[in-house]
Amino acid sequence: MRRNLLVLTLLIVVLSMLAACGGGGTDADDAAAAPTVAPTTAPAATVGDAAKGKELFATTCAACHGPNGEGVTGLGKPFTTSDFVPSQSDEQLLAFIKTGRPTSDPANTTGVDMPPKGGNPALTDAQLVDIIAYIRSLHQ
Repeated sequence: MRRNLLVLTLLIVVLSMLAACGGGGTDADDAAAAPTVAPTTAPAATVGDAAKGKELFATTCAACHGPNGEGVTGLGKPFTTSDFVPSQSDEQLLAFIKTGRPTSDPANTTGVDMPPKGGNPALTDAQLVDIIAYIRSLHQ
């Protein structure tokens, strides 16, 4: 009797786990079962906090780009007069900052690596968005 109870309990647990996993269907099955709804509006852009971004910029970016984004000759380009920054969307800048720019990149004109996340791998996407908001506030 005890063994039957154990087997029944185990069977219930396994069936519950399978049900939670969605039955093991393929992505195509899931897509076919899901209703298709066209989005009515584009997703809202992420808005950063320029004040928080200024603090993060000071500790991560200022060594190469200057304390006020004016650039440091031979290290980092200025943000105050940059043509690059306004030509990029926030998403593009986020991807760029996360990747960095190695000296092997033909667009690197300083001859110095820009490390991913400015050399601070602990920065989150939200913090990088704050930095982007601050950088955008610098442009003249």
